[in-house]
Amino acid sequence: GDLVGAGGGLVQAGASLKLSCTASGGSFNTSAMAWFRQAPGKAREFVAGLSGSGGGTMYEESVKGRFTISRDNAERRVYLQMNTVKPEDTAVYYCAGANSPYPETWFSRRAYTYWGQGTQVTVSS
Repeated sequence: GDLVGAGGGLVQAGASLKLSCTASGGSFNTSAMAWFRQAPGKAREFVAGLSGSGGGTMYEESVKGRFTISRDNAERRVYLQMNTVKPEDTAVYYCAGANSPYPETWFSRRAYTYWGQGTQVTVSS
């Protein structure tokens, strides 16, 4: 299926931002979903993941307690609520979908089949 991300922008440090990703096609309700990010000059890295049922979550250490991933299976959307953002959160954020309720591994790009186009988040200090 296709994934379309939205919600990025320019915010000040300490602010909040909510990203969304809408899926079309595929079996969204049984697919693990995740958010990755890629800062300039760096590799794409895992940020947060959520199982198909929504019962299992995983977060990258630096965002624990600040970011929350959630999903609305009826709307076929996955969200990333970003609170208390920091300049180091600046990156292009990508949503990703797996072909199973849990990915083979949360952290590897290879575990995800579907990718959104990316949305830019810039945090100023």
